Amino acid sequence: MSTSTNNNDKALEVRTHDIPLADAMTEFMKQGWAPSPLEGVKPHKSIPFTTARREKVSKQYPGVRLLFPAGSLKIRSNDSDYQFRAHSAFSWYTGIIASDCVPDSVFVMEPTATGHEALLFIHPRSPRNSDEFYRNARFGEFWIGRRMTLEESETKYGIKVAQIESLAEFLSDKKEALIVRGQDAEVDKLIVERTEAEVEFLNFTSMQRIIKDQYEIDEMQKAIDASVRGFADMVRVFPAATTVARGERVIEGAFYGRARLEGNDNGYPSIVASGAHACVLHWIKNDGDVLPGDLILIDAGVEVESHYTADITRTFPINGKFTEAQRKIYMIVYKAQQAGIAAVKPGAKFKDFHNACMVEIAKGAEELGVLPISAEESLKPEQGLHRRWQFHGSGHHLGIDVHDCAHARKEQYADAVLEAGMILTVEPGFYIQPDDTLFPPEYRGIGVRIEDDILVTQSGAKILSNALPRHPDEVEAYMARILMP
Repeated sequence: MSTSTNNNDKALEVRTHDIPLADAMTEFMKQGWAPSPLEGVKPHKSIPFTTARREKVSKQYPGVRLLFPAGSLKIRSNDSDYQFRAHSAFSWYTGIIASDCVPDSVFVMEPTATGHEALLFIHPRSPRNSDEFYRNARFGEFWIGRRMTLEESETKYGIKVAQIESLAEFLSDKKEALIVRGQDAEVDKLIVERTEAEVEFLNFTSMQRIIKDQYEIDEMQKAIDASVRGFADMVRVFPAATTVARGERVIEGAFYGRARLEGNDNGYPSIVASGAHACVLHWIKNDGDVLPGDLILIDAGVEVESHYTADITRTFPINGKFTEAQRKIYMIVYKAQQAGIAAVKPGAKFKDFHNACMVEIAKGAEELGVLPISAEESLKPEQGLHRRWQFHGSGHHLGIDVHDCAHARKEQYADAVLEAGMILTVEPGFYIQPDDTLFPPEYRGIGVRIEDDILVTQSGAKILSNALPRHPDEVEAYMARILMP
């Protein structure tokens, strides 16, 4: 039994607010439908890249059936679901974009004598001689819109496609298999669990993404460029946000509009942190007031249709001008980020750019007179007192997941060497809690982070998000242009 079968049954359950259907209506709904094929379906530009990705995993697992479930809809409340987002491994190996992804789909790499055959099991569009298209609230086209047929999917993504209802029978031979487990409970039941092998499988599929191909780099640039426009949208509504309670949400909403216009969604919940909320590292309530004279820290990224996401942070003075105290803290972070970006190059260790950032954070804390020891002493592993003001790491891999390649082992990630084609964030910060009495009152509650998306090149680093200014003078000039009457 496939997940699709369960979801079909659930979708056809009569709810208390449903209107009963007469037999005459059922018969009438079978009549008068014209053919409606999609016109101009062309092979997707991802096909050469997904084919190469599949060839690599095929060579790693000869003779083993490999399964990548897209995942299922998740209930938000009663019979209302969250917006669907396919699992990243499914998307990465198939290239299927967000608007074409169907819940409960499963991508299978079936072993052959020469490698693997790519097979996609989906729930295709509803035929008009079935009542599914108007009765099924989860898959019916009256409810959720048109899906592609099997043939249309094959043409667009270059993969052989079959009905999801045939999956259980296809898997009944119990061939040796590995699955990205935990995405589809019903499909999980059909595959014998091999815990250690599945952990290694997940690790391999995660590590495959650590060097980006040209398609990924182009999609990342698209996501970043859309996000830059989203930041301008947010700055544009600063004045409106200062006039209402919970103004952070006015700003959050402006970015979401850009994400939905140019992409699939936000890549992650936006952080819109005004005043002392900027000192809460994962502030996503976004229900605070936006007050002139405060800073606002915004961490946001557009996820485009291919599921690649930007991850950018800027800290703005709400009224367009930094105070002396704000600028001092900002410049510490700016210098830290400059040092971190300079340390990004092939052959450097992943930790190097973080360490470079932390040197500047420690020096800044020393210059402000809040370190009880020297910056040099504080930077020793047994001390680390400067971390009071930047507790988090200074960056991570970025791609189809905002924290990409998360199933890599420590020696493959934090202890690894940088290579050309990696995309990273560099994001130092300095956060002074509102009750931190080591600082004079004018500094308390200031939180600053600057984050950019960086491509490791053959010779060094390219700042993909360079269109968004960083230096405080440039930030003020940028805001003045946007807010000009």
